[in-house]
Amino acid sequence: MSGHSKWATTKHKKAAIDAKRGKLFAKLIKNIEVAARIGGGDLAGNPTLYDAVQKAKKNSVPNDNIDRAVKRGAGEGADAVNYESIMYEAYGPAGVAILIECLTDNRNRSISDVRVAVTRNGGTIADGGSVQRLFTRKGVVTVAKEQQVDTDSRKSQTRTITEDELLEATIEANAEDISDEGDAFELISDPNDLVAVRKAVQAAGIDYDSAEVQFVASFDQVVDSVDDAQKLFRIVDALEDLDDVQTVFTNADLTPEVEAALDSED
Repeated sequence: MSGHSKWATTKHKKAAIDAKRGKLFAKLIKNIEVAARIGGGDLAGNPTLYDAVQKAKKNSVPNDNIDRAVKRGAGEGADAVNYESIMYEAYGPAGVAILIECLTDNRNRSISDVRVAVTRNGGTIADGGSVQRLFTRKGVVTVAKEQQVDTDSRKSQTRTITEDELLEATIEANAEDISDEGDAFELISDPNDLVAVRKAVQAAGIDYDSAEVQFVASFDQVVDSVDDAQKLFRIVDALEDLDDVQTVFTNADLTPEVEAALDSED
């Protein structure tokens, strides 16, 4: 399995430094609203909503905001919402494929903003289907390797999660692959098995960072130029700064030399 992983790791490190908390909260809230609209406001009966709420909580979104988002999505109250899911496609430097997932209440605004973010930073908008065919929808459960565990003495200890431990926990949940992402593991599955994999992880007493359906690239596009990598970051950053953009997927695979050069700039 290959695709988004190394880019996701690089972006995760970058996001930890310069995350825009307000933007992140808004995107997480929108995910909750859409999940509640599609599957109802009951977390026990709507696993997509459950995972969206858990992701929001792990990112410190206040409980009151989460509760209001669930009610809006479920159609309760005068401020009920209705968003449309749209996918846009683009190419960046070095032939990197870019898939842009949006949730919007204004299609015209969405495509205009996406087009400007891509083209002004050196990318090109692609024909419909030309990029998406390079990606496959997969369930992805992310598990941090180092986890804090409370003890009887009320002191937390660090627990190291191993790949063998995850394999044993999820072998009957149809996890297809486990990818080592440095400071975390990603368990890849068919989207229909995502909930089963996530529950298997929880049943083993292991915490998880996120559980969601993502687009995983079928092959990596190597980026061995710092200049190309910087241009790609600018495109992705501009896209992620848009209110309508929820997630950006690429098939970029930065070489170790390029990653080291970017890290030294930070």
